[in-house]
Amino acid sequence: MTDSGIPSIDLRPWLTGDAAVRAEIAATVDQALRTAGFLLVTGHGIDPGLRAEIREVAREFFRLPSGVKEQYAVKVGGRGWLGPGAEANGYAEGTETPPDLKESLSFAAEDPTGAPAVDAEWFLPNTWPAEVPGLKERVETYLGQLRALSDLLLELLAVALGEAEDFFTRHTGHPTWGFNINWYPGTDTVGEPQPAQFRIGPHTDFGTVTVLDRQAGKGGLQVFTDEGGWEDAPYDPEAFTINIGDLMARWTGDRWRSGRHRVLPPPADVPAEELISLVYFYECDPGTEVRGIDSHTYLRAQLDAITAG
Repeated sequence: MTDSGIPSIDLRPWLTGDAAVRAEIAATVDQALRTAGFLLVTGHGIDPGLRAEIREVAREFFRLPSGVKEQYAVKVGGRGWLGPGAEANGYAEGTETPPDLKESLSFAAEDPTGAPAVDAEWFLPNTWPAEVPGLKERVETYLGQLRALSDLLLELLAVALGEAEDFFTRHTGHPTWGFNINWYPGTDTVGEPQPAQFRIGPHTDFGTVTVLDRQAGKGGLQVFTDEGGWEDAPYDPEAFTINIGDLMARWTGDRWRSGRHRVLPPPADVPAEELISLVYFYECDPGTEVRGIDSHTYLRAQLDAITAG
């Protein structure tokens, strides 16, 4: 357990342990998701070297001239470059903030289902910038690993909820997901932050589980709890940071809470700080009904809500 009360879960005992070990892990997860909505996860088996390579190649793209990047520009929910001012995540919870101080390369599910209307909205081809040809192979390898990890996490969450192990994964046969490579440059790129302006404004995520590979920094991730308010998120370079989103909270009848979080602006004492986060948003199959709402009608509304401008 970290100082913030967010537990660090080693997945290896979950995969190999006896019933008593698994029950203890499930109970720890249940308690954590009732409070902060966050976990750290180790023992996932995903190579940190691959994550480092993705960062380096993506950094090459983000440092290109704006005119080059513009040819890949898209709106929130698209597949391509989200430039400065594209998002204001605080709007998802009704908080008016200036646009977020970041740029993103955004990818999403693309394998078609065969249903034309569904595919046209949720399963379109990804865009791979020609200027960084090494990105596609690395990202596609990583995404395959993250989908498998997300299903494993959903199995753990199902048991923690007291349900059958496939309670959630029976709805992830052909799921939607999103993947953002978020670049948080320093003030030399974004300028001085406006009042109440963040690298990412306060919000909760929209889907089931989010798998975050983050870098430590003064202008980094903070999480919110009723007991502690806003606190710096715990950091372990070997761990993924996991939080649940609104669909998962609703699925549990609000037994668990969406992990509210924000990313601080560039710090005044380290204005040149640059961070890159790899963020995988897992969802569920289109058409899944979650306690009376259509999951993807909800997801589309939330994506529209954070679109700035």
